[in-house]
Amino acid sequence: MKIKKNDKIKVLSGKDKGKTGKVLQIFINKKRASVEGLNILIKHMRSNKEGEKGQRIEFPAPFDMSNMVLICPKCGKTAKTRYKIIKSEDKKIKKYRECKKCKQIID
Repeated sequence: MKIKKNDKIKVLSGKDKGKTGKVLQIFINKKRASVEGLNILIKHMRSNKEGEKGQRIEFPAPFDMSNMVLICPKCGKTAKTRYKIIKSEDKKIKKYRECKKCKQIID
C-alpha cells in the first residue's frame, strides 16, 4: 500500500473531488482510508436520560483508496510513487517510497 497514515492526499472523485487532507486512519483489509475534514457524516445520538438533549456527532467516514492520490511533500505535486530498496553499510535492507516526478524519497 503506497499511502500511509499522516500523508497528504488529494481526492480524485466523489463529493469532495479536488480537496486535500491528511490521512487519519487506514483500513488495510478493506482498502479504505479516512481523511481529516473530508467525507464528513453526521450521526444522531439519542439521549440516555430523560430531560437531556440528543447530540449530532460529525465524523470523517472512510472512502476507497482508489479515489485518492498522494501529494509529494518535497515538490508539492500529485505524483505516483515507486519503491526504492537501499542497502546500508551494515547490510540491512530498507524499502522507501520515492516520488516518480522529483525522484526524492518520501519516507
